[in-house]
Amino acid sequence: MDSVTRLLVVRHGETAWNAAARIQGHTDIDLNDTGRWQAERLADALADEDIAAFYASDLARARETARAVADRHGKAVKTTRDLRERCFGEYEGRSWQQLREDHPHESEQWRTRVPDYAPPGGESLVQVRDRVVQALTDIAARHRGEQVLVVAHGGVLDHFYRAATRVDLQAPRSWQLANAAINRLLWSPEGLTLVGWGDTFHLDTGSLDENTV
Repeated sequence: MDSVTRLLVVRHGETAWNAAARIQGHTDIDLNDTGRWQAERLADALADEDIAAFYASDLARARETARAVADRHGKAVKTTRDLRERCFGEYEGRSWQQLREDHPHESEQWRTRVPDYAPPGGESLVQVRDRVVQALTDIAARHRGEQVLVVAHGGVLDHFYRAATRVDLQAPRSWQLANAAINRLLWSPEGLTLVGWGDTFHLDTGSLDENTV
């Protein structure tokens, strides 16, 4: 098992732009109150896990989420631009509804996941996939025989799931990308495999005790 790396991959906690369905991309948005609560619940859930290293996108929402967990383990978070969300260029800050109304052709390209389509000033799906899967591979290769936490973004985790399950880039998404959900992958020199996806039990308010409400 020394050639295998266990990966905990997590989408950052909620932001105000998540709640408003606005396109974030590379725009640096902090967690909102719900997101900070989710990060603390995530830290509770992973407090007893053996985690050798902590990595995150350098954007604040991912960095803050990772730090909540790393602080419990007395370790630092290593950040990298390579784990950033897809850059949506000129469309960042707009709502999905605005995009559909103002740019119907571009919205259709987006909705149908045209691999080489890039928003003005942004990245294509192919570019993002190549960037983020390589970043995860490089991290995993440095930690063979260990478990690491990687906090990134919804679009990034979508590519991780596709790489681990061999799902085509254009296939419709049938899996969840919930904020602060726990997802588990294995990496070996042969590639990524899926262990578990979308664990949100720690975010179930019915599971809280009276001291954490």
